[in-house]
Amino acid sequence: MIKISFPDGAVREYESGVSALDVAKSISEGLARKVLAANVNGQVWDATRPITADAELKLLTWNDAEGQNTFWHSSAHLMAEAVESLFPGVKFWVGPALDKGFYYDMDLGDRKMTEEDLLLLEKKMNELARQSNAYTRREISKADAIKYFSEKGDEYKLDLLQNLEDGGITFYTQGGFTDLCRGPHIPNTSFIKAIKLTNISGAYWKGDEKNKMLTRVYGVTFPSQKELDEYVQMLEEAKKRDHRKLGKELGIYTMNDDIGQGLILWMPNGTVIIEELEKLAKETETAGGYKRVVTPHIAKENLYLTSGHLPYYADSMFPPMEMDGEKYYLKAMNCPHHHKIFDAEPKSYRDLPYRLAEYGTCYRYEQSGELFGLMRVRCLHMNDAHIYCSKEQFKKEFQAVNDMYLKYFKIFGIDKYVMRLSLHDPEKLGQKYINEPELWQETEELVRNVLIETGVPFVEVKGEGAFYGPKIDVQIWSAIGREFTLATNQVDFAQPRSFNLSFTNKDNEPEIPLIIHRAPLGTHERFIGFLLEHYAGKFPVWLAPLQVKILPISDKFMEYAESIQQQLLAVGVRVEIDDRQEKIGRKIRDTEMMKVPYMLVVGEKEATENKLSIRRQGKGDMGSEDPGTFIAMILDEINNRKA
Repeated sequence: MIKISFPDGAVREYESGVSALDVAKSISEGLARKVLAANVNGQVWDATRPITADAELKLLTWNDAEGQNTFWHSSAHLMAEAVESLFPGVKFWVGPALDKGFYYDMDLGDRKMTEEDLLLLEKKMNELARQSNAYTRREISKADAIKYFSEKGDEYKLDLLQNLEDGGITFYTQGGFTDLCRGPHIPNTSFIKAIKLTNISGAYWKGDEKNKMLTRVYGVTFPSQKELDEYVQMLEEAKKRDHRKLGKELGIYTMNDDIGQGLILWMPNGTVIIEELEKLAKETETAGGYKRVVTPHIAKENLYLTSGHLPYYADSMFPPMEMDGEKYYLKAMNCPHHHKIFDAEPKSYRDLPYRLAEYGTCYRYEQSGELFGLMRVRCLHMNDAHIYCSKEQFKKEFQAVNDMYLKYFKIFGIDKYVMRLSLHDPEKLGQKYINEPELWQETEELVRNVLIETGVPFVEVKGEGAFYGPKIDVQIWSAIGREFTLATNQVDFAQPRSFNLSFTNKDNEPEIPLIIHRAPLGTHERFIGFLLEHYAGKFPVWLAPLQVKILPISDKFMEYAESIQQQLLAVGVRVEIDDRQEKIGRKIRDTEMMKVPYMLVVGEKEATENKLSIRRQGKGDMGSEDPGTFIAMILDEINNRKA
């Protein structure tokens, strides 16, 4: 007999070899019908896999992220089976689950997949799902795996096998499809009730543009048709809010091949938004005791060797430039520069906490296949800062940073968020992470305790920390429920040592500071991309590129329109006059399309009575007011940054 411990503390005994699905059935048949996978001693397993020793068990359903991940990865295998039936001879690369859905990369040879093919594949997937074929796991030797894929002439799976060893290789089969996969998978295909293949795109093998272009098919599945219908409705709304579409329509940003991929050109409207965000950040940081600095866009190789970025981060940096026998790199991060500013003058405990802030321009080499609008770019402007503090000051400083996040969430109407505490992976110390196990444990506990004591919602994720310390990734959700990674709040115990940073403590002895890296507004690029989708382009008045459009009914009232414009400009309101020879209805429609918050219609009545006919974007006619009343109203919205 073995002992199975449950999350609620209960312990039950079962025969060795029992599966999580068997355990679920022993509790209730209804529960068993919902179980997709299981967490066994911290690892996600197939619900049907035998458990042969005492274990801690959590049954995973659709309500668990790990359950959804397993469901979607299993759906990728189901899609691959359908593709194989319609495109004989196809070769597959990888088919991971995503935050929402899945994809599979495949080599179709000389054939092309069309939108019509997606409909045929959906039909075939539904047919296969109804067969209730079990996902079966089989351990296989490396030699047998190589033989299997060699006979199929599948160079992609053979490439994957190069990095695998005996004892860690498994095949999964459902129906007529077998794949190299570590799993886990759902019990059988009947769990997949609703299917939608969403997109076809190209993807370079291994993300390298020098390699062959593969076909990538995206899809999403659900355990009920109702959930799929709701998701499709959300997708339709998301299309309307796509930041790439809105960014073009509203004149926010553009890109140009002569400039280069992933390099954003901010147009006048986008620049206004940038300046307003910087203004907000500067006000907030000044009140928080930050000192502003400016650093260069390049630095010598040695700076990034000292910081550790070159050994751990080189793939994300642009190649070096050589001048006067020295190698220079484009700045990929601001922190090493800030450390040099901290070290430029001696520091004592009286100088700490020492907070340096900069809207720094950084350059990251993202693969061309990973570039995406404003979300993945090669030049980014970061709301960066570094706090140098003692261990005694850490809790207060880290909490103050979290409080800054909460302030911003309120301003931008972000109601749903979670802090993701990203930890190191002990098995990758010295490879992906600085090899300081005791410091990792100490700093992770420091961060965890602050989050617990302040009541901030958070989850823990192993293996996602920065190379120099644990971090918090801030996950936020837009108005339509789309998840974004906004920014990070990181603890650094490594770079203070590598840069020999110190301060004189109260005992007149040198002490190494802790460093907090923080960027509450992330980058202009990602945050404005989020805001475009969050607001559907309808920015609050304080953030709108153009806040007021004056619409004279005819040229006869242009003088009055100009007098109103001057009054608004005098108090800092962004305002323009639509002086086109168009009917007022057309002017109103065009201004609505550009999502200008306020329209002021002026005609004979308004000019005679010194009034304004006010229209609010999306709300229509708000009646008539005198200019002074309107100015007071709009300034209240702007100055208080009302949503």
